[in-house]
Amino acid sequence: MIEEPPSQVSRLVAQGILAPQPTKARIIGIGMGPHQLTGEAADALRGCDYVVAASKRADDPLLALRHEVCTAYDVPLVAVTDPERDRVSTGSTTEDADYPGAVRDWHAARVAAYAEVIEERGGTPGFLVWGDPSLYDSTIRVVEQLGLDFDVLPGISAPQALAAAHGIVLHEVGRPVLITTQRRRDADIVAGADNVVVMLTNGFDPTGVEDWEVWWGANLGTSSARIVSGRAGEVAGTIRAMRAETRDEAGWVMDLYLLRAPS
Repeated sequence: MIEEPPSQVSRLVAQGILAPQPTKARIIGIGMGPHQLTGEAADALRGCDYVVAASKRADDPLLALRHEVCTAYDVPLVAVTDPERDRVSTGSTTEDADYPGAVRDWHAARVAAYAEVIEERGGTPGFLVWGDPSLYDSTIRVVEQLGLDFDVLPGISAPQALAAAHGIVLHEVGRPVLITTQRRRDADIVAGADNVVVMLTNGFDPTGVEDWEVWWGANLGTSSARIVSGRAGEVAGTIRAMRAETRDEAGWVMDLYLLRAPS
């Protein structure tokens, strides 16, 4: 059972015998697991009274990995059933009906679920973020809505892990790199981006970039990691196969890639 029972102090607070403890949240970037926590992040996690995490389903493999992190640092994990997200309004392009609104509603429901746990337990809750909290993650926004004081501990980000896995620099000398999403990739390229890290992917489509170079990676920093590089049109099939292998092996897949236009 991943969810820990409330402490005796929490029970007394719930009964009105004790006042709630002062609460400060810690948002901790964990890279891809216990071995990738910085010393600063590890110290912050040890100082938490418990970690709050969303449970997306009964056999959620990413919740299990968070539990592994908590176990390594002897911190209880409280699993909160994640509210359903309206995916009818969240398609694959920027023109889809109300993607921001659907995400806002989802976050509001998540805030309410987290607030209930924190109000009961008090103390210092931790929130574990894959990679780094600064990139395509909403934990900071959610915790802000909880009205708590908080601090943020950086983690090893997915673009950092991708560059390290391939032994490359993400940009050429004196040139920029754009970090974007699969949803926005094509529009950003049309707008002139020619060196692009693509996150929040649902697969790799080489359409329109067949002659570009691609450096792809999945589940980087874990035992199920895969990497592929080459001309996009030539390696797209290999990427699809590797992505499927990764999902079969781990039960989940987080992938991203760097695209660079031909010189």
